[in-house]
Amino acid sequence: MRRQRKAKIVATLGPASSDRAMILALFEAGVDVFRFNFSHGTHDDHRRRHEIVREVERMVGRPIAIMADMQGPKLRIGKFAAGKVELVAGAEFILDRDPRDGDEHRVSLPHPELFNVMTEGHAISLDDGKLRLKVIDSDADTIRTQVVTGGPLSDKKGVNVPDVVLPIPVLTEKDRADLEFALSLGVDWVALSFVQRLEDVLDARELVAGRAGIMTKLEKPSALDQLEEIVDASDAVMVARGDLGVELPPERVPGAQKRILRVCRNFGKPSVVATQMLESMISSPTPTRAEASDVASAIYDGADAVMLSAESASGAYPVEAVSIMNRIINEVERDPIYPKMINAQYEMLLPSPRDAIFAALRTVTHIIRAVATVTYTESGSTSLQAARERPMAPILSITPHLATARRLALAWGVHSTVMDHDVVDVDEMVNAACNTTLNEGFGLPGDQIAIAAGMPFGQPGNTNLLRVAEIPRPKK
Repeated sequence: MRRQRKAKIVATLGPASSDRAMILALFEAGVDVFRFNFSHGTHDDHRRRHEIVREVERMVGRPIAIMADMQGPKLRIGKFAAGKVELVAGAEFILDRDPRDGDEHRVSLPHPELFNVMTEGHAISLDDGKLRLKVIDSDADTIRTQVVTGGPLSDKKGVNVPDVVLPIPVLTEKDRADLEFALSLGVDWVALSFVQRLEDVLDARELVAGRAGIMTKLEKPSALDQLEEIVDASDAVMVARGDLGVELPPERVPGAQKRILRVCRNFGKPSVVATQMLESMISSPTPTRAEASDVASAIYDGADAVMLSAESASGAYPVEAVSIMNRIINEVERDPIYPKMINAQYEMLLPSPRDAIFAALRTVTHIIRAVATVTYTESGSTSLQAARERPMAPILSITPHLATARRLALAWGVHSTVMDHDVVDVDEMVNAACNTTLNEGFGLPGDQIAIAAGMPFGQPGNTNLLRVAEIPRPKK
C-alpha cells in the first residue's frame, strides 16, 4: 500500500487499539509506525500487540516500524494521609525522605539523588507543572520550599526540576528489563525518555548494541545545551513536548521545536513531533482548529513524522484521529508554499563526494521530473541522506534487509521495499530499480527515475553512484 504523502504518522497502541481489526484499521488509515508505551501495560500486552502488528505487516506486504518507548526515570512524590491536600501560594512546603504519609506541610520525595543537587532559588514543578515551588534551602534529608503557584495536590504526582542535571541514569532497572524484552521481540526503534546529556545516549547505545535504532526524546532543558552533539549521536529524535513544556516556559517551546527540527534536518536524522497534537480527539470525533494548525505547522517546519499518544491508545476515536492527521499532512504537502518552506531550511552539505552525490540527486530529480528517487541501501544511510535533501519525487528505498526497511518507515518521503537478494552490477541495479518503480505504482513505462547507490555493492555507507534511467517501454 503506497502512501500519497511524505511525512509519516506514529500512533500509540493501548487499551483502545489492541485487537487485530483495530490495528489493521489504523494502518489503513495511515499509521506508519506503532508506538508501544512501556510506562503502561505488561510484557504480555506488548507481546500480543507485537504479534498482531507483524501479522498485519504480512497481510499488507509493506514494512511497518515498531517503537518501544521506555518510561525513564520519572520522579514522583509520595502519598498523603488524606489522599489530597491544597497548597497555598506563599506557604512553606517540605519535601523530605520520611516515608510517612504527608499533609499540607510536607510529603515524602523517594528520590535521594535530588537532595544533594537542589539549592536556594531552584524551581520545582509538581503535577505536570500545575504547581510550582521555589527552593529556600536543602540538606541531605530535606528540601524546604515556598509555594509559588498553589492548588490541589494528590498522591504520586510527577516532579520536574528544570534547573539542574540530575545524577541519575537514563535507564532505570525497570527500563533495562523492558529494553531487553523489547529487543528480544525485535522492535525497530527504542525511545529514550528524559535524556539529559550526551553520555545518556552513548550509554544506551552500548546496551542496544545495534539491535534497534535509538530515538532520543528531548524533554529536558539540559539536553538542549548539547543539542547538536545529542542529535549527532542519535538515530532519530522526538520533540517530546509534554515534559519539555513543563520544564521550559510555554513561550519557549515553539522556538525549541523549530530549532530541534532544523538541527535534525542538518544531521539527516528523522524527527518526530509529539504530545497533545490532537488531544481533544480523546473524547471528540473532530479536533480543534488550533490542533489542526499545530499538526500542519510541524509539517511545514519539516518534521519527518507526527505522533498520536492517548488519542490512539485510549481515546474514543483512534481511527478518526489518524484519518484527520493523514488529511492534514496531505493538505499541507499539496500547498505550493510547502516545498518553498522546507527548501528555505536547506543548508549546504559538506565538501565530500558522498554529499555531492545527494546534492546532485536532488537537482537531477527536479530537472528531469523523475517519478521516483530510487536508493539502494544496506544500513539505511543512503535513504536517510536522500530524505535529508527533501526531493519532491518520492524516495523508493530498496534494501535486502527487512530490519532496515522497517526502520526506514519513519523517514520522510521513504517508501521501503525489500529485495530478496543483493544486486551485483549496475545493469542489474537499473533493471531492479525500474521494475520496482513500476510494480510499486510510482511510474509507467517511459518515465524517468534517478538512482543513488554505493559501489562496490554490499558495503554500507559508501554512496558514490548517481544514475538516471528510463523505465523500459514494452517491446512491440
